[in-house]
Amino acid sequence: MAAAAVAGAQVRVRFAGQLCSGFVLDRVAESEHTGRLGYLERVIAPEPVLTPELAGLARAVADRYGGTMADVLRLAIPPRHAAASKASGPRGRPAGDHTADADPGPEPAVRAGDCTGPPEAGSRGAASGGSWDQYPDGPSFLAALAGGRSPRAVWSALPGPDWPDQIAGAVAATARSGRGAVVVVPDARDLRRVDSALERHLGAGRHVVLSASLGAAERYRRWISVARGEVTVVAGTRSASFAPVADLGLVVLWDEGDDLHAEPRAPYPHAREVLALRAYLARSAALIGGFARTAEAELLISAGWARPLTADRAARRQLTPTAQAAGTDAELARDEGARSARLPSIALRTARAALESGPVLVQVPRRGYLTAVACERCHARARCACGGPAELPGPGMPLRCGWCGTAIGRGCRTCGHPGLRALVTGARRTAEELGRALGPAPVRTSGGSAVLDEVGPEPAVVVATPGAEPVAQDGYSAAILLDGWAMLGLPSLRAAEEALRRWMNAAALVRPASRGGSVVVVAGSEQPAVQALVRWDPATFAARELAEREELRLPPTTRMASVTGPPESVESLLAAVRLPAGAELLGPLPVTDRRAGSPPTAIRYLLRVPRSLGPELATALRDGQAARSAAKEPGSVRVQVDPAVLI
Repeated sequence: MAAAAVAGAQVRVRFAGQLCSGFVLDRVAESEHTGRLGYLERVIAPEPVLTPELAGLARAVADRYGGTMADVLRLAIPPRHAAASKASGPRGRPAGDHTADADPGPEPAVRAGDCTGPPEAGSRGAASGGSWDQYPDGPSFLAALAGGRSPRAVWSALPGPDWPDQIAGAVAATARSGRGAVVVVPDARDLRRVDSALERHLGAGRHVVLSASLGAAERYRRWISVARGEVTVVAGTRSASFAPVADLGLVVLWDEGDDLHAEPRAPYPHAREVLALRAYLARSAALIGGFARTAEAELLISAGWARPLTADRAARRQLTPTAQAAGTDAELARDEGARSARLPSIALRTARAALESGPVLVQVPRRGYLTAVACERCHARARCACGGPAELPGPGMPLRCGWCGTAIGRGCRTCGHPGLRALVTGARRTAEELGRALGPAPVRTSGGSAVLDEVGPEPAVVVATPGAEPVAQDGYSAAILLDGWAMLGLPSLRAAEEALRRWMNAAALVRPASRGGSVVVVAGSEQPAVQALVRWDPATFAARELAEREELRLPPTTRMASVTGPPESVESLLAAVRLPAGAELLGPLPVTDRRAGSPPTAIRYLLRVPRSLGPELATALRDGQAARSAAKEPGSVRVQVDPAVLI
């Protein structure tokens, strides 16, 4: 096996009496291990799938999140598919085309990339292809990419359908310098748009798409073509952050605040942090953007790791729709019920006027029909015996539990009255109400398992949940953003940030104000997120959010970790861990299995340290978990460093 067991190859080894899969990291003459050495059982394949660059990235991600390198490699390298590997042949080109079918930054100080240098020859032509000339620093950013430099930018995109072409324009500029690129988007709908844009800018067969929707054979075939250097541009969802692109020149993350970028498997890395680490290690350019901006992205700017890439005020005024809140003083004087009404008169007036010229988008935070109901007489909330909320899945259907699915009788458990009143209205019920209120215009819904990709330019009411809004061929004439109070009132650190992101993503689909486009958000005008939407100013909102979190010592201005598990196991882990000096221990908080209606069976502690001590905290928790595993201690403890959902 000497010829086959090359560095990066997959092998089988016997470890603790079991056959395990692993990777050859290196071939050396002598070992640092003083104990007995074992033999390889066999070489799975001589293909060097673990490149040195990927191994370094996996180690850095594991260190940052307090995990093991093996866990990261399971996320980074897809399972080998023998048939796909043999069909490709050693170092051969796979058959068929490669296109699709259907910390904030490392701890060491790094120099900010040059985003404002003088444009080089040809940069203006590249910019116009992706509309980068709408941004004052856009042509310079493309010029730096085409010239082989590595600028890093946090991009606040203008509304409209151009963002896939803008990303493809940046990738094309990088490709002209002879370097590769990785583009990561939240979901399959965005991926299809980016795939089409890359084919327009690069030509057929110049890139591959990697996503979970591909079959095992096709995914491995495409991945191996990237590892062999046959294709140097990759687009995909979060797992594509680890794609083994040779000579990486640019990493791109779109809609960086979307929770789909957070990996739900250990060690729970976020695509934004993975790509930031990768850009640092590979000395590549980075483009992290979206319509909105998170506090984490703002920290990249304030730390000097990246430069802001934003449009000037004139461009924003030209391309954004007119936005207004239902709870303004002028509207309250006209309609006293605007503060509490779910469908205030301003929303109905705007929708009726907009339907004369095109489709109207209505964003509703929740799917379903009535997701929470109460007694019509005593207003007691209807619940199941397990404690779960009663919901009405459709008109004329029986009540059921939203947790366990059990059928629930209509009689109130408090007063016995059978009548119901709605507490939380879903998209389907909203569509019914709008159908009655807005007359003959057709009403279409998009959400859940029935997501529309596109709607035509004809008048229609489109009711969609966040993330499921279809693109209108000529843009929406108006958007109504309902239940703003529901999103702003969520018990989450990111409630306002997430509400603004969802609102801006929907408003970006609306025609500009110069063409009559308008947006109405049903929320109080005094809310900072509402004001940011009205001004189309995510940068100021993110800066304010970051300043408030710094004052309260909340992430991302500090590093935090959550430790969750059975009380005895968690206490045992924390007792054995040597936490950094100055670490704060918050908790414990009981964790209840709400679906079973059982008493708390687990607890959670939060650990907080200054940012400079983040690596020490991650290392301490990883070593503690390793000691528990070696001692075969009972109970499973879940450790998450910088969890996406803190509260």
